[in-house]
Amino acid sequence: MPFVQLPVQFDAARLLAEVEALGPDRWIDHPQKFPGNYALPLISVHGDPASDAVAGPMRPTPALAECPYLMQVLHRLGAVWGRTRLMKLSGHAEVTPHTDLSYYWRERVRVHVPIRTKPNVRFFCGDADVNMAAGECWIFNTWLSHRVVNGDDDERIHLVADSVGSDPFWQLVRNGRAPGHGNFQDWRAEPVAPKSEATSDLMYESVNVPQVMTPWEIREHLMFLLSDVRPHPQIPVVRTVISRFAFAWQALWAQYGPDRRGWPDYRRALDEFRQQMTQAAAPLQLACGAQFMNGLRAGILDVALADRDQDFGARETRPLPRGAVASSQYDPEFDRPVFIVSSPRSGSTLLFETLTQARGLYTIGRESHALIEDMAALNPGLLGYASNRLPASAATPAVVRELRQRMWAELRDRDGAAPTGAPVRVLEKTPKNALRVPFLAEAFPQARFVYLYRDPRQTLSSMIEAWQSGRFRTYADLPGWKGLPWSMLLVPGWRELNGRSLQQIVAAQWEITTQTLLDDLSALPAGRCQVVHYDTFLANPADEVARLCKSLDLPWDRPLDMALPLSRYTVSEPAADKWRRHADLIDEVLPALQATRDRAEQFAGS
Repeated sequence: MPFVQLPVQFDAARLLAEVEALGPDRWIDHPQKFPGNYALPLISVHGDPASDAVAGPMRPTPALAECPYLMQVLHRLGAVWGRTRLMKLSGHAEVTPHTDLSYYWRERVRVHVPIRTKPNVRFFCGDADVNMAAGECWIFNTWLSHRVVNGDDDERIHLVADSVGSDPFWQLVRNGRAPGHGNFQDWRAEPVAPKSEATSDLMYESVNVPQVMTPWEIREHLMFLLSDVRPHPQIPVVRTVISRFAFAWQALWAQYGPDRRGWPDYRRALDEFRQQMTQAAAPLQLACGAQFMNGLRAGILDVALADRDQDFGARETRPLPRGAVASSQYDPEFDRPVFIVSSPRSGSTLLFETLTQARGLYTIGRESHALIEDMAALNPGLLGYASNRLPASAATPAVVRELRQRMWAELRDRDGAAPTGAPVRVLEKTPKNALRVPFLAEAFPQARFVYLYRDPRQTLSSMIEAWQSGRFRTYADLPGWKGLPWSMLLVPGWRELNGRSLQQIVAAQWEITTQTLLDDLSALPAGRCQVVHYDTFLANPADEVARLCKSLDLPWDRPLDMALPLSRYTVSEPAADKWRRHADLIDEVLPALQATRDRAEQFAGS
């Protein structure tokens, strides 16, 4: 049922008087800076009046003690209270459509008591909508897509309280009315008048996020997600992966329970499950309209083990402005950042240097090798030189926070000016990012990817030339590597290339990179990847840039010559038949690459 009204009626005028007495200075912006949305915390983690967190003991803020009738309202409802706020919506503002996927809301009901409102303030949930009148008490189905529209000039203020409930609370719910679901002609709400005596015995959450999720809770959440998934032929595969993970987690629990000695094993199981599900469940959608993987991440993957500095903030999935491609999360800092990805030596530098001229677009002015690899958690040397591959699990909250801070500090536009506000549009290009798409998509929720496709023969020739030039040495002292110093990106399985010929090494580099990249790009939601053909771009840069900028919603206001300047990393001037310089070497390895070549051409629409 979308809505249930509880059988209690509160004194809205008394509540409004208490709220107005708090003054305007205690209101804070919505955490995601949604326009016209403001909050005033009443119950928060440790009673911090500036906190929007949901993990930790919930306690009253100083503001709650100044509102005796509001405390009576919470006492009458009789629930164990979690995060509780006053929520303000400015005149003609809205709460845009979203679904509450986080672990915290999955376990809780959201209570609304309107304090200041008008008849033209409408609350939409699923296919239903209501006007919640002042003093009424409502709950609604947060799993369904919902939104609020304030059609009035005056601001709207609600008491919004999250709770796991209690037996008295659920009795109130059973006695409530659900519009459109039964005959409630004789239904009445009980007036709850203010009392002179103070109320101080409210019940607050002390435990709300697990250290190690029990196997029984793991199963419950997994079964819930599976029960809500839309029909798809991939579901049997997903069920198999889920079943294996659930049994593995059960075995670990039997061995360790919540003991920290078991946390490394729990983490390995969780990361492997995340990686498998990223591939298997990518096309699945929930009935509420969200991606299955978004629900899995928010409800299990980010919460099942407390071994990392994780942000359990109650995430809301809200769409971008009208006309933009949908994204899994709102990003208040990086608005749809663009990452150019390709196999090495595909011409990505030329495309990057051209797009940097777009108005309002910011870059760090170079490739982000040092920016990423100077971070201890992402440094290949400190990780045993496994490869440049970064899965989504590497995007821990601490790593993401540091990476975004590093990037923001160096951003400049085409005129060399730093950003003056957020969010900003960002362009990034680093060849190693071809192995980092899952990580980047996790670190930047609205990330867009541009796949640059180039004839593999041209690419292989340029890669051979790069190795021979010595200008692209990335790991000159790679432990255990024999032969020319390692150049360009470090692919998984590089140790198996020891002793191979140069043409075999670059062929393996190209094939591993291309297969990985196509797997990752194929797993992205629709609309998150654009394709550029290098030859088309070179032949008609003006039209190709105009097309690409239109699809990425980038303003372009500069003319382009038919002949583009050489990029900074050019070894020799490009030409369609330049690859023939190395034709004998390329012809030796080309037949073994046919399947990957066909797949890349098909993906690029060649």
